[in-house]
Amino acid sequence: MTTTHENIRLAIVDDHRMLLGALTEWIRGAASDINMVAAVTTWPDLLTNPEFPVDVVLLDLDLKDNLPISVKLRALKSAGVKTVLMSTYSEPVVVREALAAGALGYLVKSEEADMIVEAIRSAAKGEPFISSELDLALSAQEVNGSPKLSAQERRVMALYGGGEPVKQVAEQLSISEETAKSYLKRIREKYRVLGIDVGTKVALRKRAIQDGLLIQDDYLTNSDVSAEPHS
Repeated sequence: MTTTHENIRLAIVDDHRMLLGALTEWIRGAASDINMVAAVTTWPDLLTNPEFPVDVVLLDLDLKDNLPISVKLRALKSAGVKTVLMSTYSEPVVVREALAAGALGYLVKSEEADMIVEAIRSAAKGEPFISSELDLALSAQEVNGSPKLSAQERRVMALYGGGEPVKQVAEQLSISEETAKSYLKRIREKYRVLGIDVGTKVALRKRAIQDGLLIQDDYLTNSDVSAEPHS
């Protein structure tokens, strides 16, 4: 699917009809480069909508359907759809898990409206986005001797630690393979300065789990990663 900045096809999924209506009207009038093609209240309604697949989905994290968000994100990824999650929750562990599961953006529903447009545009380009307020909250919560990582560094660490080879990490983040390797080098150096060795993929994966960058669904057995050479 080809996405251009001039015409981003957007779908919104939120089970709060009042918020859904308000978002729909606001986005349609606020951003000429975003084409709001679907606004639905359930996950099945999104998948069966004639406009699906779209370029970007603005998805409520808190849909009451008992379907894990990781399953939804995988389904959207397989369809070539970028995802920005919305939630009433801003706890760092929730945000980290959402980004680790494959979301490109995370928004708290109390964010300013123009932040939503910025997140949609970033996602359409394959770039991660969280607000500066959330980024500061994540950085402030770096505990247990962990270094402060940027949003992109956390994404690279989650993908690589979750089992993706460097080439796939680069493709998913729309960066070059060399840039992905540079991020990994920077991540390892930040941990090394604190006396933490993440020089192997197994060590990096274990640290990513410890620091909340990987969720249960992304855990791999040691045999999945131990044979892969250092990158």
